[in-house]
Amino acid sequence: MSDREDEIVLSVDDLKIVLDPSGIDIVEDVSLAIRQGEVLGLVGESGSGKTTTATALLAFERRGARISGGKVDVAGTDVLASRQNGLCRIRGELIAYVPQDAFAALNPALRIRDQLMEMLVEHSFGSSTAEREARLREMMAEVSLPSDEEFLQRYPHQLSGGQQQRVVIAMALANRPKVIVLDEPTTALDVTTQAHVLETIRDLTRLYRVSALYVTHDLAVVASVADRIAVMYAGRIVEIGPKDELFREPCHPYTRRLLTAIPDISSKRPLRGIPGVAPRPGQRVAGCAFAPRCDWVSEDCRSEYPPSDGPHVDHQVSCYRWREVRVSSSGRPVSLSSEVNADADTLAGKTLVSVRDLTAFYQKKEVLHGVSIALREHHCLALVGESGSGKTTLARCITGLHPFKIVGHIELEGKPLARESRDRTRGERQAIQYIFQSPYSSLNPRKTIRELIEQPIRLFFKLDREEIEGRVERVLNQVVLDTSVLNRYPEQLSGGERQRVAIARALAAEPKVLICDEVTSWLDVSVQATIVELLVKLQDETGVSMLFVTHNIALIRSFAHEVAVMQDGYIVELGLVDAVLERPRAEYTMRLLAATPTLPAECVV
Repeated sequence: MSDREDEIVLSVDDLKIVLDPSGIDIVEDVSLAIRQGEVLGLVGESGSGKTTTATALLAFERRGARISGGKVDVAGTDVLASRQNGLCRIRGELIAYVPQDAFAALNPALRIRDQLMEMLVEHSFGSSTAEREARLREMMAEVSLPSDEEFLQRYPHQLSGGQQQRVVIAMALANRPKVIVLDEPTTALDVTTQAHVLETIRDLTRLYRVSALYVTHDLAVVASVADRIAVMYAGRIVEIGPKDELFREPCHPYTRRLLTAIPDISSKRPLRGIPGVAPRPGQRVAGCAFAPRCDWVSEDCRSEYPPSDGPHVDHQVSCYRWREVRVSSSGRPVSLSSEVNADADTLAGKTLVSVRDLTAFYQKKEVLHGVSIALREHHCLALVGESGSGKTTLARCITGLHPFKIVGHIELEGKPLARESRDRTRGERQAIQYIFQSPYSSLNPRKTIRELIEQPIRLFFKLDREEIEGRVERVLNQVVLDTSVLNRYPEQLSGGERQRVAIARALAAEPKVLICDEVTSWLDVSVQATIVELLVKLQDETGVSMLFVTHNIALIRSFAHEVAVMQDGYIVELGLVDAVLERPRAEYTMRLLAATPTLPAECVV
C-alpha cells in the first residue's frame, strides 16, 4: 500500500458528548481513525451512541446534547473548531452525511433535479451551468439511476425506497467529499434493495477512494462493506479491529453476544438475545457498563473501566479478560426446538387457517392473484418477499383488515370467514390476533400499559377485577416484562419493551393464531433475537400458530416450519424451510437468497 493510500483522512481523538445542562456523559473517550478509501463499520445496539458520534463528526449536536471535548480532523481541517460559516463549506465538501430515513431527508415539495442541483450550486461546484449539468448526470450514473428528464422531474414520493436512498447518496457525494458518514442507510429496505444500495456504496468508496463511516446494528450487513469494525456499547468503543479478525477472534464478550444474535441464512443455529438492557446515560456504572449482562464478569470489571489492550495495535479491546474470551468457544450450546426440525410429516398437520384462490384489489388494481396457503396447528408459516410483494395485504385479508375488494375463500378451522373483521363473530376475531410492524404507532400513547393489555381481556371475557389482574400479570410474565411497567405509558419504554407489550396485548385474547407483521424490522439485532426467542418459547408453551411476515429471509431459518415466498402478488415457492432455503426452485427465491447478507465463513459462531 502506498503512503498516499495509507493516509489518515478522518481522525477522532477523545470525543466526549454530554447532556446539556446536566453534563451526564452520552459518548465518552471515543477515538478512531479512517484511512483513505477505507470503510469503518460502527456497530452497536440502539442507544449505544452510534448516531450521536456519527453526527458529531459534522459538528452536529442533537437537541439536549453538547460536544464537550475532543477533536475531529478531516483532511487537516479541525471540524469542531470551525465557525458556522466554515461548517457550511465543510459539510458537503469535506464530509457528507447519509441519514437512515431517505424519504424524510428529501424535500417532498421539490423535484429530484432541483434537490440535486441545489447541492452543486450551494457549494459552487464548477464554473458554469453546463459543468453542473454534466456533474448531475455523472452523479446519477454513479448510483445507477436514470438521468433522463422524466426521472429527474419526479418528486420523492414517486420513487421506490431504494431509489430514494440512492438519490440521497448521490447528493452526499455530489461535491466529492473526502469522508461520507452513512447512518443505517439500509435498515428499512428489503434484502434485494439493500443489496443494491450496499453494492453502490462499496463501488463508490473503492472507485473514488472515499473514506466512510458505516453506522449499523447488524454485523452481517457491515461484513459486506467494511474493512474494519468498531463495536460501541454505552457510549464507548469497546473493540475495534480488522473485519476478518473481529469475526474470527472477537475479544470482547459483547462482540461475541452480538454475533450470536445475528440471523444467518447458512446456519440452523437458534438466535440468542442478550439478557438485560444497555444502561442509559446517567445510569452507567463506574466499571465496565457491560458487566451486568456479561458471562465473563469479574470484580475488576465492576470497579474500574478496563484499559485499552488487545492482540496488536490494530486490534484493541477494553476488557480485563479479553485473552480468555478470544480463545473460548462461542458459548453455551442451545438446541433447536424439536418441532422446528420439521420434516414432511409437518405437512400432514391439522389445518387451522386455509386461504384458497384469494384475489385482492387495492382500489381497482389487482394486487393478489389467486393466492393459496394453509397455516397448520401449532406451527409457524413464514411469509417472505420484497416490499410490495403482497405479504401484508395477504395478512390483512386473513385478519379482516383489508379495506378493498377480495375474492376467494378464507377459512378458520374449516368454517368460512367474512371478508371484514366487523362482520365476523366475536370468537372469530378473538381467534386471530394481529401484531403490527411498528410498536411506536400501534400502541395508544394516551393509555397506560395496564389499560392496553386489559382492553382485549374485557372485550372477549367476562371476568371480575381480580381475574383480570391475574390474567394481565400472566401475559406480562409470558413476554418477560415486570409488573412495574403497568402504570407507564408507551413512550416510557424502549422499542423492544413496546413490542413485548404489543405481543402481550395479542396474547391476552388467548388467540389460536398470531399474525406477526414485520414485528422485528424496527429493532436492532440483539432485541430482534430476544423477540424471536420469546415467540418460539410462546409457541412451545401455548401452542399458538403463527403467520410470520418478514422481508428478512435469514431470520426465519431458526424458528419457522414452512415458508411461502411472494413476488408481485403471487406465491412463487412454498415448502418446508430447510428445503426452500437449501434447494430453492424459483428463480426469484434464488435471487432473494443471493442478496441476503451472511456472516463470513470464518465467523466464530
